[in-house]
Amino acid sequence: MELFTINTGNFKLDGGAMFGVVPKVLWNRVYPADENNYCTWTMRCLLAVDGNRKILIDTGIGNKQDEKFFSHFHLHGEDSLSKSLHALGLDFSDITDVVHTHLHFDHCGGSVKRKDDRSGYEPAFPNATYWVSRTQFEWAVNPNLREKPSYLPENFIPLKDNGQLRLIEKEETLFPNFNIRIFNGHTRGQIIPHIDYNGKTVVFMGDLLPSAAHIPLPYIMAYDIDPLLTLREKQSFFKKALDEQYILFFEHDYYHECCTLKSTEKGVRAGRFFKLDEI
Repeated sequence: MELFTINTGNFKLDGGAMFGVVPKVLWNRVYPADENNYCTWTMRCLLAVDGNRKILIDTGIGNKQDEKFFSHFHLHGEDSLSKSLHALGLDFSDITDVVHTHLHFDHCGGSVKRKDDRSGYEPAFPNATYWVSRTQFEWAVNPNLREKPSYLPENFIPLKDNGQLRLIEKEETLFPNFNIRIFNGHTRGQIIPHIDYNGKTVVFMGDLLPSAAHIPLPYIMAYDIDPLLTLREKQSFFKKALDEQYILFFEHDYYHECCTLKSTEKGVRAGRFFKLDEI
């Protein structure tokens, strides 16, 4: 199996929302905000290639929303989903599987595109099977009022209508060397892929840990629907990650792509930082 970083662009979110109850004087030291309290985040996806199978984890925010929608997130950078795939000699039609950690717009917006005649929407990856947990899909279709703005039906209903969506019922080995675990807290039924790679376990962190700055236990996003559950999920994950020396791959960290973990007197902290291609 080969793994490739797929950069889809950068955006900005309020630092207070991203770090919850942690005071700005603390988080701003490690993840600085601009004069408007916005921090820069990336939408970094991951491609796993195993023979003829090409598995894409998450798809970024996409390009089908209107200018007003995108203006809220200050999109910037030269990267895009199509550019990153083309740089590897791939097209959207080459992708065989798309695994969604969850269905918030910044994780699945690139999975659906407008039809050429602008009459509606269709899957952006015509030959792919799309995977998401049943719990998350049902949560997205009937969202609570707090999360509703993050679930845009046009990002996932066309996948079901086109017969390309598959719902995952439980933790399992989805493909050889590609295992999924399910975490709650940020949302219900978030999939966190664990990939066996070069003798290591690479974990795509999704929004369980959006960045290395979120490794300290109290650093939990205000977006999380159940922060105390997130706290417990982080504690459980850290124990196994330390025992088995996981490599963490960050979806949203603008500054760091991968890291290991270490135990310190202050708790679990980032160990060594590096790029995916250094593994």
